[in-house]
Amino acid sequence: MIYTVTVNPSIDYIVQLKELTLGQVNRMAYDTKLPGGKGINVSRILKELEQPNTAWGFIGGFTGKFVEGRLQQQNLQTDFTEISADTRINVKIKAQNETEINGQGPKVSDAEVAKFKDKFSVLHAGDVVILSGSLLPNLSSDFYFELIELIKAHQAEFVIDTTGESLLKTLKEQPLVVKPNHHELAELFGVKFDGLKDIALYGQKLLEKGAKHVLISMAGDGGLLITPTKTYYSPAPKGKVINSVGAGDSMIGGFVGTYAATHNSLESFKYGLACGSATAFSEDLADRKKISEILPQIKIQEFKLD
Repeated sequence: MIYTVTVNPSIDYIVQLKELTLGQVNRMAYDTKLPGGKGINVSRILKELEQPNTAWGFIGGFTGKFVEGRLQQQNLQTDFTEISADTRINVKIKAQNETEINGQGPKVSDAEVAKFKDKFSVLHAGDVVILSGSLLPNLSSDFYFELIELIKAHQAEFVIDTTGESLLKTLKEQPLVVKPNHHELAELFGVKFDGLKDIALYGQKLLEKGAKHVLISMAGDGGLLITPTKTYYSPAPKGKVINSVGAGDSMIGGFVGTYAATHNSLESFKYGLACGSATAFSEDLADRKKISEILPQIKIQEFKLD
């Protein structure tokens, strides 16, 4: 089983208008509300790949009921921990520029945290837990590391989608896969890259520090997969980028869902790239049809470092 953890889910309230004028009344041309959160995005992609999974996280209030209800309408398996405070709302304004106003999220009690952690007792060897997204305001910055201890105690695997020092600190715990983009990788080591080989060499350092697989997304320049034995490269498929939100989550969903089913790193890389690109070419997260359209365009080749 795959479990996704969205500690701080949201309603993403998306509004479109021709032009945003500050200090005046503005009229929307279009609006919609979607369940938001990086782990939830991963769960939705796994569902498109027909990979069983359960979404975990904290949910509360009338906003939480909306998020959970919408996911259940999509036949997504959820097992959220109910809290007394309201789930946050993020406002995404699409006008002459894109502007985001993200809520901080609710506070949780010690009892609610303990109830959430109890869920990890169901884990078994072979299960995968995907940890991604921001933490709630009153949770310790080490909260994900506390969860990793619970995961490893049951001999399950974990994936963590984070950056910077937080990413480096998790590597010794041997995550199944990490997925920085090339900008995040450069910032991580305080360097500037001069070509694909540089990116691959620094990606290999993450492998040496403990990661089992390293995915590096490079937007229009494609992606890299680094394994203990080989490095692979794929150029990006052709298409019009409509939406970058959730593309990284989709890449993780594609990789982990396929790996859980096949334990084939190359096939997982192919699906990861296809899912990430399919979302980038869609208004919302990719659906199965769009993923299937992109798959034949993914051309993977071995990349020699010497």
